[in-house]
Amino acid sequence: MATGTVEASNAPKLTFEELRAALRQVGEERYHHKHPFHLLMHEGKLTRGQLQAWALNRYYYQSIIPIKDAIILSRATDPSFRRVWRKRIVDHDGQDGDDQRNGGILRWIKLAEATGLDRDRVIRAEGILPASRFIGNEYLHLVRTRPFLECVASSLTELFSRDLIALRMKKMRQHYPWLSSALDYFEARLTEAPEDAAFAIQYVFNHAATRADQERVIQALRDKCDILWAQLDALYFAYIEPGWPPPGAFRIDAGPEKNRG
Repeated sequence: MATGTVEASNAPKLTFEELRAALRQVGEERYHHKHPFHLLMHEGKLTRGQLQAWALNRYYYQSIIPIKDAIILSRATDPSFRRVWRKRIVDHDGQDGDDQRNGGILRWIKLAEATGLDRDRVIRAEGILPASRFIGNEYLHLVRTRPFLECVASSLTELFSRDLIALRMKKMRQHYPWLSSALDYFEARLTEAPEDAAFAIQYVFNHAATRADQERVIQALRDKCDILWAQLDALYFAYIEPGWPPPGAFRIDAGPEKNRG
């Protein structure tokens, strides 16, 4: 299995199954399913206001995903790659003719509204944490500047996102039933994410010519996991402990906070 200590220039290439196992190990160690913010969410311990802060800040990340994919698309020289990858943009932006209801961005707005947030405020990303904007923009910087193979590999959190999504849906229905009718985004990702991951991992396996290339693929996934973790760090600091939202950021309404509206 690949690790940062391997002498990549001399080591043999990983097989497909070995590479997939190495990528999954990154997820086990570094994906944000283990972040204290998510653990509190899944235990039903977040207030409505804290869920609002999460939905609002996560919206900014959701809104840049099709931009990220468009950047990757613009860098792709293979038409067959572009034909597959452009599906990701449609998945998030939706299509004309159906009020874009099948798009992930509008599904996320529906979730944010269900927490009690104003739709226009969400779309403007009004009150998001400076860290959320910085972290999202850092992801765009990654796909603009890193080698193309690493940009594709950064999407491979989809290899293990399905398990988190399934758990999140279960726990939200259990602990926050007032959100149960607004989980369309997660429902769609249960099928979209595995499909996207299957293409991306096959692509990086086919195009990583050396073990060193494979190690860079694995590192790109670590870097993406760090981006997701860092956003939750910012949310935890601002809205849980010590609870210091910066000037201009969303403020949780004063008064008793309850998980169920």
